Amino acid sequence: MNIGVDAAALGMSNAVVANTHDVNSGYWNPAGLMGLEDGQVAVMHASYFANIAQYDYAAYAKPIDNESAWGISMIRFGVDDILNTTQLIDASGNIDYNRISKFSTADYGFTFSYARKLKLPGFQYGVNSKIIRRVIGDFANSWGFGFDFGLQWERNDWHFGLMLRDITTTYNVWNINEEEYNKIKNTVAGQNQELPESTEITMPKAQFGMSKKIEFHNETSLLASGNLNMQFARTNDIISSSLVSIDPAFGFEYGYTDLVFLRAGFGNFQTVTQIDNTKRIGFQPNIGLGFKYKGIQIDYALTDLGDQSAALYSNIFSLKVDLSIFR
Repeated sequence: MNIGVDAAALGMSNAVVANTHDVNSGYWNPAGLMGLEDGQVAVMHASYFANIAQYDYAAYAKPIDNESAWGISMIRFGVDDILNTTQLIDASGNIDYNRISKFSTADYGFTFSYARKLKLPGFQYGVNSKIIRRVIGDFANSWGFGFDFGLQWERNDWHFGLMLRDITTTYNVWNINEEEYNKIKNTVAGQNQELPESTEITMPKAQFGMSKKIEFHNETSLLASGNLNMQFARTNDIISSSLVSIDPAFGFEYGYTDLVFLRAGFGNFQTVTQIDNTKRIGFQPNIGLGFKYKGIQIDYALTDLGDQSAALYSNIFSLKVDLSIFR
């Protein structure tokens, strides 16, 4: 639930909390659903770790009336066809490759979003209720539940946004298959002797963003946006304390006639310790490209360019369709 959705946003390093106003707002800031004029659908696919992991997303949202809107979305991040070699060697020490099976591990996130305008001019808010489902083959599975709260406001052509994720703390309760666990608990002496913890906790996080779009006379525009991503613990973020750690992100989008878009972003600023114990600042640059025609928008992002962080770069594609084109 922390990776992000929509190639347009990812190309801007996720710095979209203040300026998101479409179907993907259900993820970034549900208050942005108030920017919808009609129903929209969106889908996205990405492959991670040399195509080992698959990341998929689908969403639908529409206005209820002039004062409110709603949306639903689903995320799946999974690794399929993992070889299960726990039974490769039988009780007599014989290797039997016919005893190898396959399983999948996947995380699912289901979100229902609601947004509404406030009576204060320029202010709007949104809430998410989330169901988290995690499955590790036949070995274990869990259910979780959580809430997000988002707020957006506009002043003098500046847009501001606040997103509070997992505001009540999101809990996942695991169910361990003890029969499968008992098959492997004595495989390595001194390891896996006790069942894992059955409760997984996701602590609250906050994101504050601001953005401004400048329209030029030659039918071009420039959108500049920034985020402050906050965790309430000490991390490797470049601004870090025991109370809060802050990771800034910056995104830019150059548009031509609302048809072609070029994007770039910089985020994930971290303090990296080298082998010789010296420290440097690492960051993740992203770029993106988008096309929009008659309510259909196709976006592409190439994330984590260069060798600034440990992750490998990924190619991400997304599609957004305004359903008004079918009327």
